[in-house]
Formats: sequence, structure tokens, C-alpha cells
Amino acid sequence: MAFFEMVKTAIRTVLRRPATRRYPSVPAKCTPLSRGRVSLDPSRCISCGICMKKCPSGAICVRKEEKTWSIDRLRCIVCNCCVEACPVHCLAMETKYTPCVTGHLAVDVVEITYVKPERPKRPEAGEQEGREGS
Repeated sequence: MAFFEMVKTAIRTVLRRPATRRYPSVPAKCTPLSRGRVSLDPSRCISCGICMKKCPSGAICVRKEEKTWSIDRLRCIVCNCCVEACPVHCLAMETKYTPCVTGHLAVDVVEITYVKPERPKRPEAGEQEGREGS
């Protein structure tokens, strides 16, 4: 009886379409909730390193001295932890899928271009007293 069950299953799979897609030649199905890859806005990143600490796979590396942010695409598990932890919201999840990565192109390094805004000057003690007396 087991032989007939196996033949029945084999015939059924030959006559049906495959359950998977032939990615990357056939694009993947994208929905609004799809997680494609992590992207960074380098003009907003403050190099705090919280994304690196929250990444469970250790795919993100922030170097404050060199002002670089890098991600190893082959280690990233697309869990969204880094995006949720970012205090300035410079990380985002793109919904589009990209072509397959090879070993030497798997690490993306981004130069951080954030410029810290200048603090407004505090009024000096003499100026404050003059305003209070007016």
C-alpha cells in the first residue's frame, strides 16, 4: 500500500506547479508588511551604536571614530530590532528585494554625514539681569 501512496504523491507533484518562485528571475511577492532589507539615512545617523547592540545576529557595526556604519547582508536576519531601537529613526526596512549577494559584496559600508547642529548661545549673566530690570 505504501508504494501506491508514493506513486500517487509523485504523479500529483508532477502535474502541479511548483510551490516556490524562481527568485531572482521571478520577482518575489511584496506586501506592505514584507521585510526586504535594512536601509540607512546617513544624514540623520548620530553614531550612537544602539542598532549594533540590539542586533541579535551581530550584522551591524558602527565605528564612531571613522564615522562609518556597516551591515553584513549575509548575517542579517531581517528581524527589525535595529529599526525599532534607533532613537533618531534613521533606519528603515525596504519592502523591495534586491539581487542575490556574493561573499565579497555582502558587507555594505556607509559613510555617516550627520552634522551636529550648533547649540544656541546662552545669554551672559549681565544681559539676563538687564532684561529682568526692564
